[in-house]
Amino acid sequence: MVVFSVVRKETKPIEGQKPGTSGLRKKVTVFKQPNYLQNFVQSTFNALSVEKVKGATIVVSGDGRYYSKDAIQIITKMAAANGVRRIWVGQNGLLSTPAVSCVIRERVGADGSKATGAFILTASHNPGGPHEDFGIKYNMENGGPAPEAVTDKIFANTKIINEYLIAEDLPDVDISVIGVSSFGGPEGPFDVEVFDSTTDYVKLMKTIFDFESIQKLLASPKFTFCYDALSGVAGIYAKRIFVEELGANESSLLNCVPKEDFGGSHPDPNLTYAKELVARMGLGKSASEVEPPEFGAAADGDADRNMILGKRFFVTPSDSVAIIAANAVQAIPYFTSGLKGVARSMPTSAALDVVAKNLNLKFFEVPTGWKFFGNLMDAGLCSICGEESFGTGSDHIREKDGIWAVLAWLSILAYKNKDSLDGNKKLVTVEDIVRQHWATYGRHYYTRYDYENVDAGAAKDLMANLVKIQSSLSDVNKIIKEVQPDVSPVVNADEFEYKDPVDGSISKHQGIRYFFKDGSRLVFRLSGTGSEGATIRVYIEQYEKDPTKTGRDSQDALAPLVDVALKLSKMQEFTGRSAPTVIT
Repeated sequence: MVVFSVVRKETKPIEGQKPGTSGLRKKVTVFKQPNYLQNFVQSTFNALSVEKVKGATIVVSGDGRYYSKDAIQIITKMAAANGVRRIWVGQNGLLSTPAVSCVIRERVGADGSKATGAFILTASHNPGGPHEDFGIKYNMENGGPAPEAVTDKIFANTKIINEYLIAEDLPDVDISVIGVSSFGGPEGPFDVEVFDSTTDYVKLMKTIFDFESIQKLLASPKFTFCYDALSGVAGIYAKRIFVEELGANESSLLNCVPKEDFGGSHPDPNLTYAKELVARMGLGKSASEVEPPEFGAAADGDADRNMILGKRFFVTPSDSVAIIAANAVQAIPYFTSGLKGVARSMPTSAALDVVAKNLNLKFFEVPTGWKFFGNLMDAGLCSICGEESFGTGSDHIREKDGIWAVLAWLSILAYKNKDSLDGNKKLVTVEDIVRQHWATYGRHYYTRYDYENVDAGAAKDLMANLVKIQSSLSDVNKIIKEVQPDVSPVVNADEFEYKDPVDGSISKHQGIRYFFKDGSRLVFRLSGTGSEGATIRVYIEQYEKDPTKTGRDSQDALAPLVDVALKLSKMQEFTGRSAPTVIT
């Protein structure tokens, strides 16, 4: 057995190591600077309680992006030096973010050990490669991201750090081979266990969904299926679940081999970046002569986000979570006994609110950030949640979960088609399900305008003006009448503030909201303010209850409200921008 020694290495603070809601994300070139990663990892160990480090089991894995393999070896050597008892690594260093949450919550080692936390190496939907992005975040023993109290402590530590601990003479572990490597150190034995990346997650999915009914759906000649992992970590789970467990044809999978640079593409599952899937599903600009599949889905780099498509049909993430919630009890065995409650992030459309009201469910509107859902779930208040930025999930783990969302949709399709797979009966399609949902609950036409790299001062002035004019709604309605006389009047307006019902914490200045009499909304949020400017996000939502008007083109339906949003905010006057950078 190799015996290692612990070295204390001198270091000094490095500026800018403040973790956001999803950890620390920077360019690979930044992470490769001397001591950059080491400082952050040591600051994290120093922020954790002794029992979460000494003698503990910690997971270290991620989405396989460039620099992950080097980072795993560095973190392993530092963990050994800090008195960690064992490290669990997914084979080849691969674990999706939802799978890490699952492993923390569900996996039990051969000796009965359980993980107390994890270092997840991912920059989510950001590009990867030598000159692209890398990221690291710490998840706690509940499987969810570290709360602000912990990330604040990590950041404080990065500003005063003067040394880090590392076992330099610990040999690199071959993370491509499943097995246990055992070592000895000053504080006793230290093990590194490399395990199959998919086993624990697949086992959990089988307790949630009826794999047999999904298998029947995928086996039907009437049903065709396509999944695009965008060369991210979702590929290993897609192959294992969709092909090996559910019997889908391997040709149904696109870009399902994980690559360090995501094949040079942007691994963000939306209509802009998932080009190949969008074209195959018949939504591209050039119409293909090949008949598109009935169902398509995509994932981001670390497999926590999802995009759902039907044949020539896009499902908005806001509609997706509402439809899953409306059908979960009938279609998904895990929810047979009912939903504890549902939740959405504040900027997400109110489609879920209408479902909650109709089904008499507890409903929560939270600030952007998955940790707020985690608090509700830990308290037994929420079963299903989602956000407009392509994240959907449930209380089976404490992260959003892209594969889970796809299995939820396949379960709903299997349930709706249980009598249609044989004979001449027409298949109930994704589009049918969405249109039926609109007929029942009304439709929330929805879009997001992003104005990126706006002057930070101008952005703050714009937001301050939006708050100021809320003091006189009659003046607001006067502006609206002049711009678009047919738009419903504003009946309420505020700046969103959230009091967490679980821990009592208050989150202020979470976005500026305008509520219209007909149920429509305008939301303005400032995101990513800093030395290089700010991003202003405008969320525009038009509610339509009349079933004869729910089939309109989204941009046409929203045009009057978009006009109101831009005039009300004085977007061009404050920012000089005549058009958004991105429209989602």
